[in-house]
Amino acid sequence: MTDTAALTRLIEPEASALGFALVRVKMTGGKSDPTLQVMAEHPETRQLMIEDCAALSRRISDVFDALEAEGRDPIEGAYRLEVSSPGIDRPLTRLADYTDWAGHEARLHLVEPIDGRKQLTGDLIGAEGDRVSIDVRGHGPMTVGFDRIDGAKLMMTDRLIAATQPLSAEGADEFEDDEMSEDDSVKEGQE
Repeated sequence: MTDTAALTRLIEPEASALGFALVRVKMTGGKSDPTLQVMAEHPETRQLMIEDCAALSRRISDVFDALEAEGRDPIEGAYRLEVSSPGIDRPLTRLADYTDWAGHEARLHLVEPIDGRKQLTGDLIGAEGDRVSIDVRGHGPMTVGFDRIDGAKLMMTDRLIAATQPLSAEGADEFEDDEMSEDDSVKEGQE
């Protein structure tokens, strides 16, 4: 079994050195397709561009290769490394995420049921101390300990899409102008 906490301790300084905040480190795929999933973001934009993913991937690979050369391979056997942005419907992995995304719809999966509910869906209210509050649809506000949340993520809504629009669309119109169809170029040549 891979120690995710140990992997996080290896990866976090590499992300920080690039100015990124680490969102999640997780092993997925089981034995048939083991994948080390690393999610990070720029704290000020909450985005990660493809070149950022490549830079972080190289740093992680270099650290892991050096450890393997010393006989201290952090992951036994072959695996894939996947570095990405958390995306719009991002996982909520840190207490601060619940305050940062207050007002947005989320789904929380609990370790054990509370009031007969193992899943809470509704608008996030925020976090205070080690407690998370959510206005559960059809039930009302509930507060749970962060340690009782097994997993959580934002739900895709129009409100979330509007809140996560790219900071700049500079250059987007260039793609539209440059992508002239073959028919358009024939028509232009005939005029």
